Amino acid sequence: MSTNTDSFGAKGTLQVGENSYEIFRLSAVPGTEKLPYSLKVLAENLLRTEDGANITADHIRAIAEWDPSADPSIEIQFTPARVIMQDFTGVPCVVDLATMREAVTTLGGDPNKVNPLSPADMVIDHSVILDVFGRADALERNVDLEYQRNGERYQFLRWGQGAFDDFKVVPPGMGIVHQVNIEYLAPTVMTRNGQAYPDTCVGTDSHTTMVNGLGVLGWGVGGIEAEAAMLGQPVSMLIPRVVGFKLSGEIQPGVTATDVVLTVTEMLRKHGVVGKFVEFYGAGVAEVPLANRATLGNMSPEFGSTAAIFPIDGETINYLRLTGRSDEQLALVEAYAKEQGMWHDPSKEPVYSEYIELDLSTVVPSIAGPKRPQDRILLSDSKLAFRRDIRTYVGDEQPVEHSQLDEAVEESFPASDPAALSFADDGDDTANSVQSAANGATGRPSKPVTVKSEQGEFVLDHGAVVVAGITSCTNTSNPSVMLGAALLARNAVEKGLATKPWVKTNMAPGSQVVSDYYEKAGLWPYLEKLGFYLGGYGCTTCIGNTGPLPEEISKAINDNDLSVTAVLSGNRNFEGRISPDVKMNYLASPPLVIAYALAGTMDFDFEADALGKDKDGNDVFLKDIWPSAQEIDDTIKSAISQDMFRNSYADIFKGDERWQNLETPAGDTFAWDENSTYVRKPPYFEGMTMDPAPVSDIKGARVLALLGDSVTTDHISPAGPIKPGTPAAQYLDEHGVERKDYNSLGSRRGNHEVMIRGTFANIRLQNQLLDGVSGGYTRDFTQDGAPQAFIYDASQNYQKAGIPLVVLGGKEYGSGSSRDWAAKGTSLLGVKAVITESFERIHRSNLIGMGVVPLQFPAGESAASLGLDGTEVFDIAGIEALNEGTTPSTVHVTATKEDGSKVEFDAVVRIDTPGEADYYRNGGILQYVLRNMIRG
Repeated sequence: MSTNTDSFGAKGTLQVGENSYEIFRLSAVPGTEKLPYSLKVLAENLLRTEDGANITADHIRAIAEWDPSADPSIEIQFTPARVIMQDFTGVPCVVDLATMREAVTTLGGDPNKVNPLSPADMVIDHSVILDVFGRADALERNVDLEYQRNGERYQFLRWGQGAFDDFKVVPPGMGIVHQVNIEYLAPTVMTRNGQAYPDTCVGTDSHTTMVNGLGVLGWGVGGIEAEAAMLGQPVSMLIPRVVGFKLSGEIQPGVTATDVVLTVTEMLRKHGVVGKFVEFYGAGVAEVPLANRATLGNMSPEFGSTAAIFPIDGETINYLRLTGRSDEQLALVEAYAKEQGMWHDPSKEPVYSEYIELDLSTVVPSIAGPKRPQDRILLSDSKLAFRRDIRTYVGDEQPVEHSQLDEAVEESFPASDPAALSFADDGDDTANSVQSAANGATGRPSKPVTVKSEQGEFVLDHGAVVVAGITSCTNTSNPSVMLGAALLARNAVEKGLATKPWVKTNMAPGSQVVSDYYEKAGLWPYLEKLGFYLGGYGCTTCIGNTGPLPEEISKAINDNDLSVTAVLSGNRNFEGRISPDVKMNYLASPPLVIAYALAGTMDFDFEADALGKDKDGNDVFLKDIWPSAQEIDDTIKSAISQDMFRNSYADIFKGDERWQNLETPAGDTFAWDENSTYVRKPPYFEGMTMDPAPVSDIKGARVLALLGDSVTTDHISPAGPIKPGTPAAQYLDEHGVERKDYNSLGSRRGNHEVMIRGTFANIRLQNQLLDGVSGGYTRDFTQDGAPQAFIYDASQNYQKAGIPLVVLGGKEYGSGSSRDWAAKGTSLLGVKAVITESFERIHRSNLIGMGVVPLQFPAGESAASLGLDGTEVFDIAGIEALNEGTTPSTVHVTATKEDGSKVEFDAVVRIDTPGEADYYRNGGILQYVLRNMIRG
């Protein structure tokens, strides 16, 4: 039971049936009744955790008296109910916890104090790679390979499950973390120690926001922040602005949840919601099925908001019932939400900071690409857009903004030009006619290449769809699009259509329940006929675990520098992410993924171009095979049952024989293996003392990288394959790892040596210190003539010479995944400051968590406008003011050029809260937590 201060006398009892729970009633605090749902959740959190020191009555009043029009300025301490992790980002968390146990011992404390104080769950879903596809044994083969590659990591995680209290692991092959979260882990209302309170969580994956669809306030944080939350540290935040997103109308037939999500993503990116909460409200909310709500919540990082939440209502209860939650839990969720004024009532509109509205009936089929989720393309314009964008990739033309689908482009590229767009599969003659048609009739870049493979002989050209993946957390939880895809596959097979032979197909459901309802509906045979065999229950294509393309296709692409495409039902399509062979990536609904596998090319107009011919020789168009909304709905009702969920999750933590047979070390502290290339003790606490050294100004720094806009955490710390010849590969070579066993950078996040070498190593990174060079390279100013060098090698030279480093960036620096290694790697490379035009939320806080100061150019200025080219020496003065207990609003930057001239400006310090200042003064969040733990 609670021992909190309870200044407002809010503590009381809620009786639900035969059970009673201690709760903290919001009605005790005047003003909370008018708050948006998400802020009511925060208000309850403060009421329940009030301690008179970190959380005071003034904080509670501040949220009750929230001014929707004000800019965020009041810091609060939010204590999430639980933490959820996936294995890519979770392994470093457990590595750090294990290391902290040793550091506590070294500093004279008790190692067993290092335990999660909030329940923590890890779902292993990011490691399965689609090595094998398009055949019946794909799942078994891929899981076998997963265990062979990741045995060391999995042994380590099993040790952690035994060594730490309140830490549970969902073994591989069970499902995708966010899917498991909404279907099983999330209670919506939490009960612990006799209390009932809103379920809230932070997660080490940016798409943790998927759980917002269930009314659970949660978002992605860096692994660094998640570790602190696990160890009882509240999340420091400013009371945010809340954007009210009103939904009205109903989705039209033929339009999917994916289309809605891509539309909302584009709208909110344009509106600007970084650092804000988005909350859906209005009469249209009741028309949005829970799976669609989860899909919208999932994409929150893509539009940049902290959360994108739906309040609790009857649909929430229906979903909890369908997924097998107990009757007692259903009764508690409803009673608690109604008692606290958290039950959605469309007739009562809260006051929001900003408003935006969408009539769902206006949404039309869409895709997004070729490299950002917010770049939406109407499906009807997709061929035109491809023909415009392809010219950028073949060096033919500068990029054009997506809004400029103007008449000139339309005249250059007629919407239906079959001669130029059909991919032939009958040899060189057709290829030549495609070439001449392309060069003559349209000017579309074309480079037909004949490929001979086991599938026969065919012609590959720019725009060929070589990956078609039904993948990721976003859509593979959603029965309407998953069954829609399977019914479309059935209709295609019955019409005699086939997938093109150059397409690598992938079916990776979010949970085993999807397989169950495919089985019950009798739809597996049709998916398999088109090559969509079950490949794994994991993120696969969306995280970059696409696996290699068939050798002859990969060779044709690379030998001829073809710009080929991937279409996936995912949420991320950043450059270099999906496959090293693929330059252009498009997000689409699962049914459209199958449609593009049938078309075989992005240069395709689904309205004008036939997918093939039926048995009678008639043209078959997409509209001829698209299933009706009624049929999808009927199939959902007949094929999905509560028992499927209950059976699927009955033994969720048990795992298969492979998991059960892993040899697992014992003991309170981990026995590190010096020969391990997966799990190594990181250097964060080496030489650490109980009192932190004072922070100092930065003098004589060099620029490690000068980067442009929209640099993602994928660019900074890629998760995909390890490229031979790079520093990470050289390290593995030196440690006797064969090339076939390199695995991915994501899977080696427990080894700092690999990860430092992989930082800023994305093959598409453009460091403007070099002209036109892509990849992890820079100029090394410790050498005569400042030659080109690997970023890692240059960093080692700078550190030996005692020269600090800075990184310069543009707008939206650090967008994308909540990847702690993007900050850890930056720090371990010797970078002391990152100066950009703007930051995305998670990466900015992660940099502070690793002792790197985030700075912004003065408003309206950039590296280019100030005349900085990266060859300067930087001095940053004013940071030392932090030693006095205050955070300066700006620091003075002097950049001295090679000729002695100076560029001077005042950079804005983006240490936004007193808590972040404490982390920075301690050299990072882990050091701060560790010192407090020992003192405590």
